Amino acid sequence: MSENDPHASLRSPQPLHSVSTPTVSGKSTALRAMLTSRNLDFLIEAHNGLAAKIAGESGFNGIWASGLAISASYGLRDNNEASWTQVLETLEFMSDASSIPILVDGDTGYGNFNNVRRLVRKLEQRNIAGVCIEDKVFPKRNSFIRGDTQPLAGIDEFCGKIKAGTDARTDDDFCIVARVEALITGWGMPEALRRAEAYRLAGADAILIHSRHPAPTEIEAFMAEWGNRHPVVIIPTMYYATPTEHFRAIGISMVIWANHLVRAAIKAMQDTCAQIFKEQSVAGIENHIAPVTEIFRLQGDEEMRDAEDRYLPRGRASAPTGPMGKAFGAAIRDAALTGRTARERRRSGRTHIVNLESCVGRVKRTGVPK
Repeated sequence: MSENDPHASLRSPQPLHSVSTPTVSGKSTALRAMLTSRNLDFLIEAHNGLAAKIAGESGFNGIWASGLAISASYGLRDNNEASWTQVLETLEFMSDASSIPILVDGDTGYGNFNNVRRLVRKLEQRNIAGVCIEDKVFPKRNSFIRGDTQPLAGIDEFCGKIKAGTDARTDDDFCIVARVEALITGWGMPEALRRAEAYRLAGADAILIHSRHPAPTEIEAFMAEWGNRHPVVIIPTMYYATPTEHFRAIGISMVIWANHLVRAAIKAMQDTCAQIFKEQSVAGIENHIAPVTEIFRLQGDEEMRDAEDRYLPRGRASAPTGPMGKAFGAAIRDAALTGRTARERRRSGRTHIVNLESCVGRVKRTGVPK
């Protein structure tokens, strides 16, 4: 790089904040390490870029992109009512907003083996670390809504989805987790174990065993039979009171807190709306909500200021020139004056807006003055 190059600073290798997150292999490698570690690890639910940002700042090592929570953020049911491309768009914002790996709740894979192949490719392109697919049929329904009436996919069919997903990935560390719903649907422990073993042999990187019982008895029974043959993931939404140390003791690899950020957000919004509606004022709520400056911080305003210093011309920004610029400048000057009455400021502002509109019309008719 030449010392006399006036654009040398623009080609500096220093990374911008918005592009400094790990590559897909870095995130997927981190997720795989979490699944295979001897230590119990945790994922926290997130459903948009803001929630993903907060999750990463809170100290969690990974994120669960919950289908329930993402659907809820759209105001939709967790019944595949949100299209997979809508989910992909949300995931892209989440991945950009956070440097920690994301495991996607991929429902049933949004179709057959071919849909799973395409899903894996698109997730890798968006720097997503892994996907969890469940052995129900498309379109799915949330496991906690009439779970015993939900049909399961055939084992061979679901194994085909797993194999298709593993064959489609270009990053060997991209994780595919197989979610077993046999306990949810009431098919029993032998069926759950049979399916889990088949999915392991098909190439799944971990098994998520799901239960809707308020006590962890089904999980304990599964782990007693399963042993240490493959990593196991759980979602203790219903048996939430179980001490975390117990999960360590029975050999669980990963715990997913699967819906708690969206539930916290719902409660906060309901309480805030109720108070503002009742009091017809926001004065009483101001000290109980995040300041606007915290929104700016989470959005990355500091990085934007650094980027403006780096890329924008030094000094004051250039103003429009010509007759349009004169009218625009006059309107701005009047808006900044504080010595006039409100009526005078409104009258002056309307005059200059009319002048500006007149200039715009003249330019359109005759062209920009030379």
